[in-house]
Amino acid sequence: MKVEPASSLQGGLAVPGDKSISHRAVLIGAIADGTSVIDGFGRSADTESTIAAVRALGVDVGEGDDSVRVEGVGLRGLAEPVAPIDCGNAGTLARLLAGILVGQVGKRFELVGDESLSRRPMARIAEPLAAMGAVVETTDGHLPLRIEARSLRGLRYELPVASAQVKSCVLLAGLYADGPTAVAEPVATRDHTERMLRAAGARVRARPGLVELSPVSRLEPLRVTVPSDFSSAAPFIVAATLLPGSRLRLTRVGVNPTRTGLLSVLERMGARISLFNRTSSGGEPVADVEVEHADLVATEVGPEEVPAMIDELPLFALAASMARGESAVRGAAELRHKESDRIETVTDALRALGVRIRGRADGFTVRGVPARPRGGAMDSGGDHRLAMVGAVAGLVSREGVRIVGAEAVSVSFPGFYELLDSVTQR
Repeated sequence: MKVEPASSLQGGLAVPGDKSISHRAVLIGAIADGTSVIDGFGRSADTESTIAAVRALGVDVGEGDDSVRVEGVGLRGLAEPVAPIDCGNAGTLARLLAGILVGQVGKRFELVGDESLSRRPMARIAEPLAAMGAVVETTDGHLPLRIEARSLRGLRYELPVASAQVKSCVLLAGLYADGPTAVAEPVATRDHTERMLRAAGARVRARPGLVELSPVSRLEPLRVTVPSDFSSAAPFIVAATLLPGSRLRLTRVGVNPTRTGLLSVLERMGARISLFNRTSSGGEPVADVEVEHADLVATEVGPEEVPAMIDELPLFALAASMARGESAVRGAAELRHKESDRIETVTDALRALGVRIRGRADGFTVRGVPARPRGGAMDSGGDHRLAMVGAVAGLVSREGVRIVGAEAVSVSFPGFYELLDSVTQR
């Protein structure tokens, strides 16, 4: 696909429901007692994999245009499937579902995924689950992953790497343990699982650096209205910031502070971003976001900021390329374990477009120039986040950008290009 240069972004839009929250609502709804209703469900290839997975486990799921009804079977009511459960490209699904499956005592399960997911590390969940008493076998630290569910004991687990997926996996397993489970994290990560478990009646206590959960006998069904996905809003926010004359409004965006690190960093760089109509939905903060063009200055992103913007770091690299001065990201080695090695793929893709970017072991540095990059051609490497970066780069470039693997956006955001075109002025 070729994305041509734009003059500005104008108007208003709503992006799809939050993918992280949609995953969790289906999974927790599946083990609740009763019918959970999820409005504003974020449909994508990843979340469709989650629906397919719980159906394979004997859960009835009804679907409307933007709503999902999940007929929960109770904490221990998941069926042993007749075939391996296919997680597709969804790392959230694979890791969180494992935490639930280890509590289905006496049953066996196998999780598989596509080629990309099969390269992502799974030993990081196998270790704590085994410490709780489950039998978990990976394939050289990756999928396929086999589980033999046994009685679990509570534990206190120190996360070696800040990871919301690993934290969530351990907390979900803790629902089935014989005592409290605690997870200590070096840096705060997204807390959607904790918020949703509280909404379902679980006792979850959080203080800086530590989350504790007590086992439960049942979970209440959920009634969730999913806010718009901040990670899906982020490409529009960056594009409107970089294009002169832009003024863009995005409605009902989830602004959970564990997810919106990009906003803080952009504002530090001089961006003009306003939040208004603040409210709460299912325990999640929501707001409308208004963005206007602004000239940016360089900044550094340190390890303590990385978890709250891990999915937006490729977009930050593009924004930094048009800021005045040299920007840097440190402490982001986790980028190497995403759908692609995002340090390598971002560096290669943006360099091909004329951006002066240099990769490092745990991040990258960008020498910014307050002018449009040249443009050209880049390869998404099958990574949906990189394909979106390529589209934004095309809008802000001088010559446009041809994206190889543009279809990868369907993993998280079907209809992305059409929505982007609807607010683009040329």
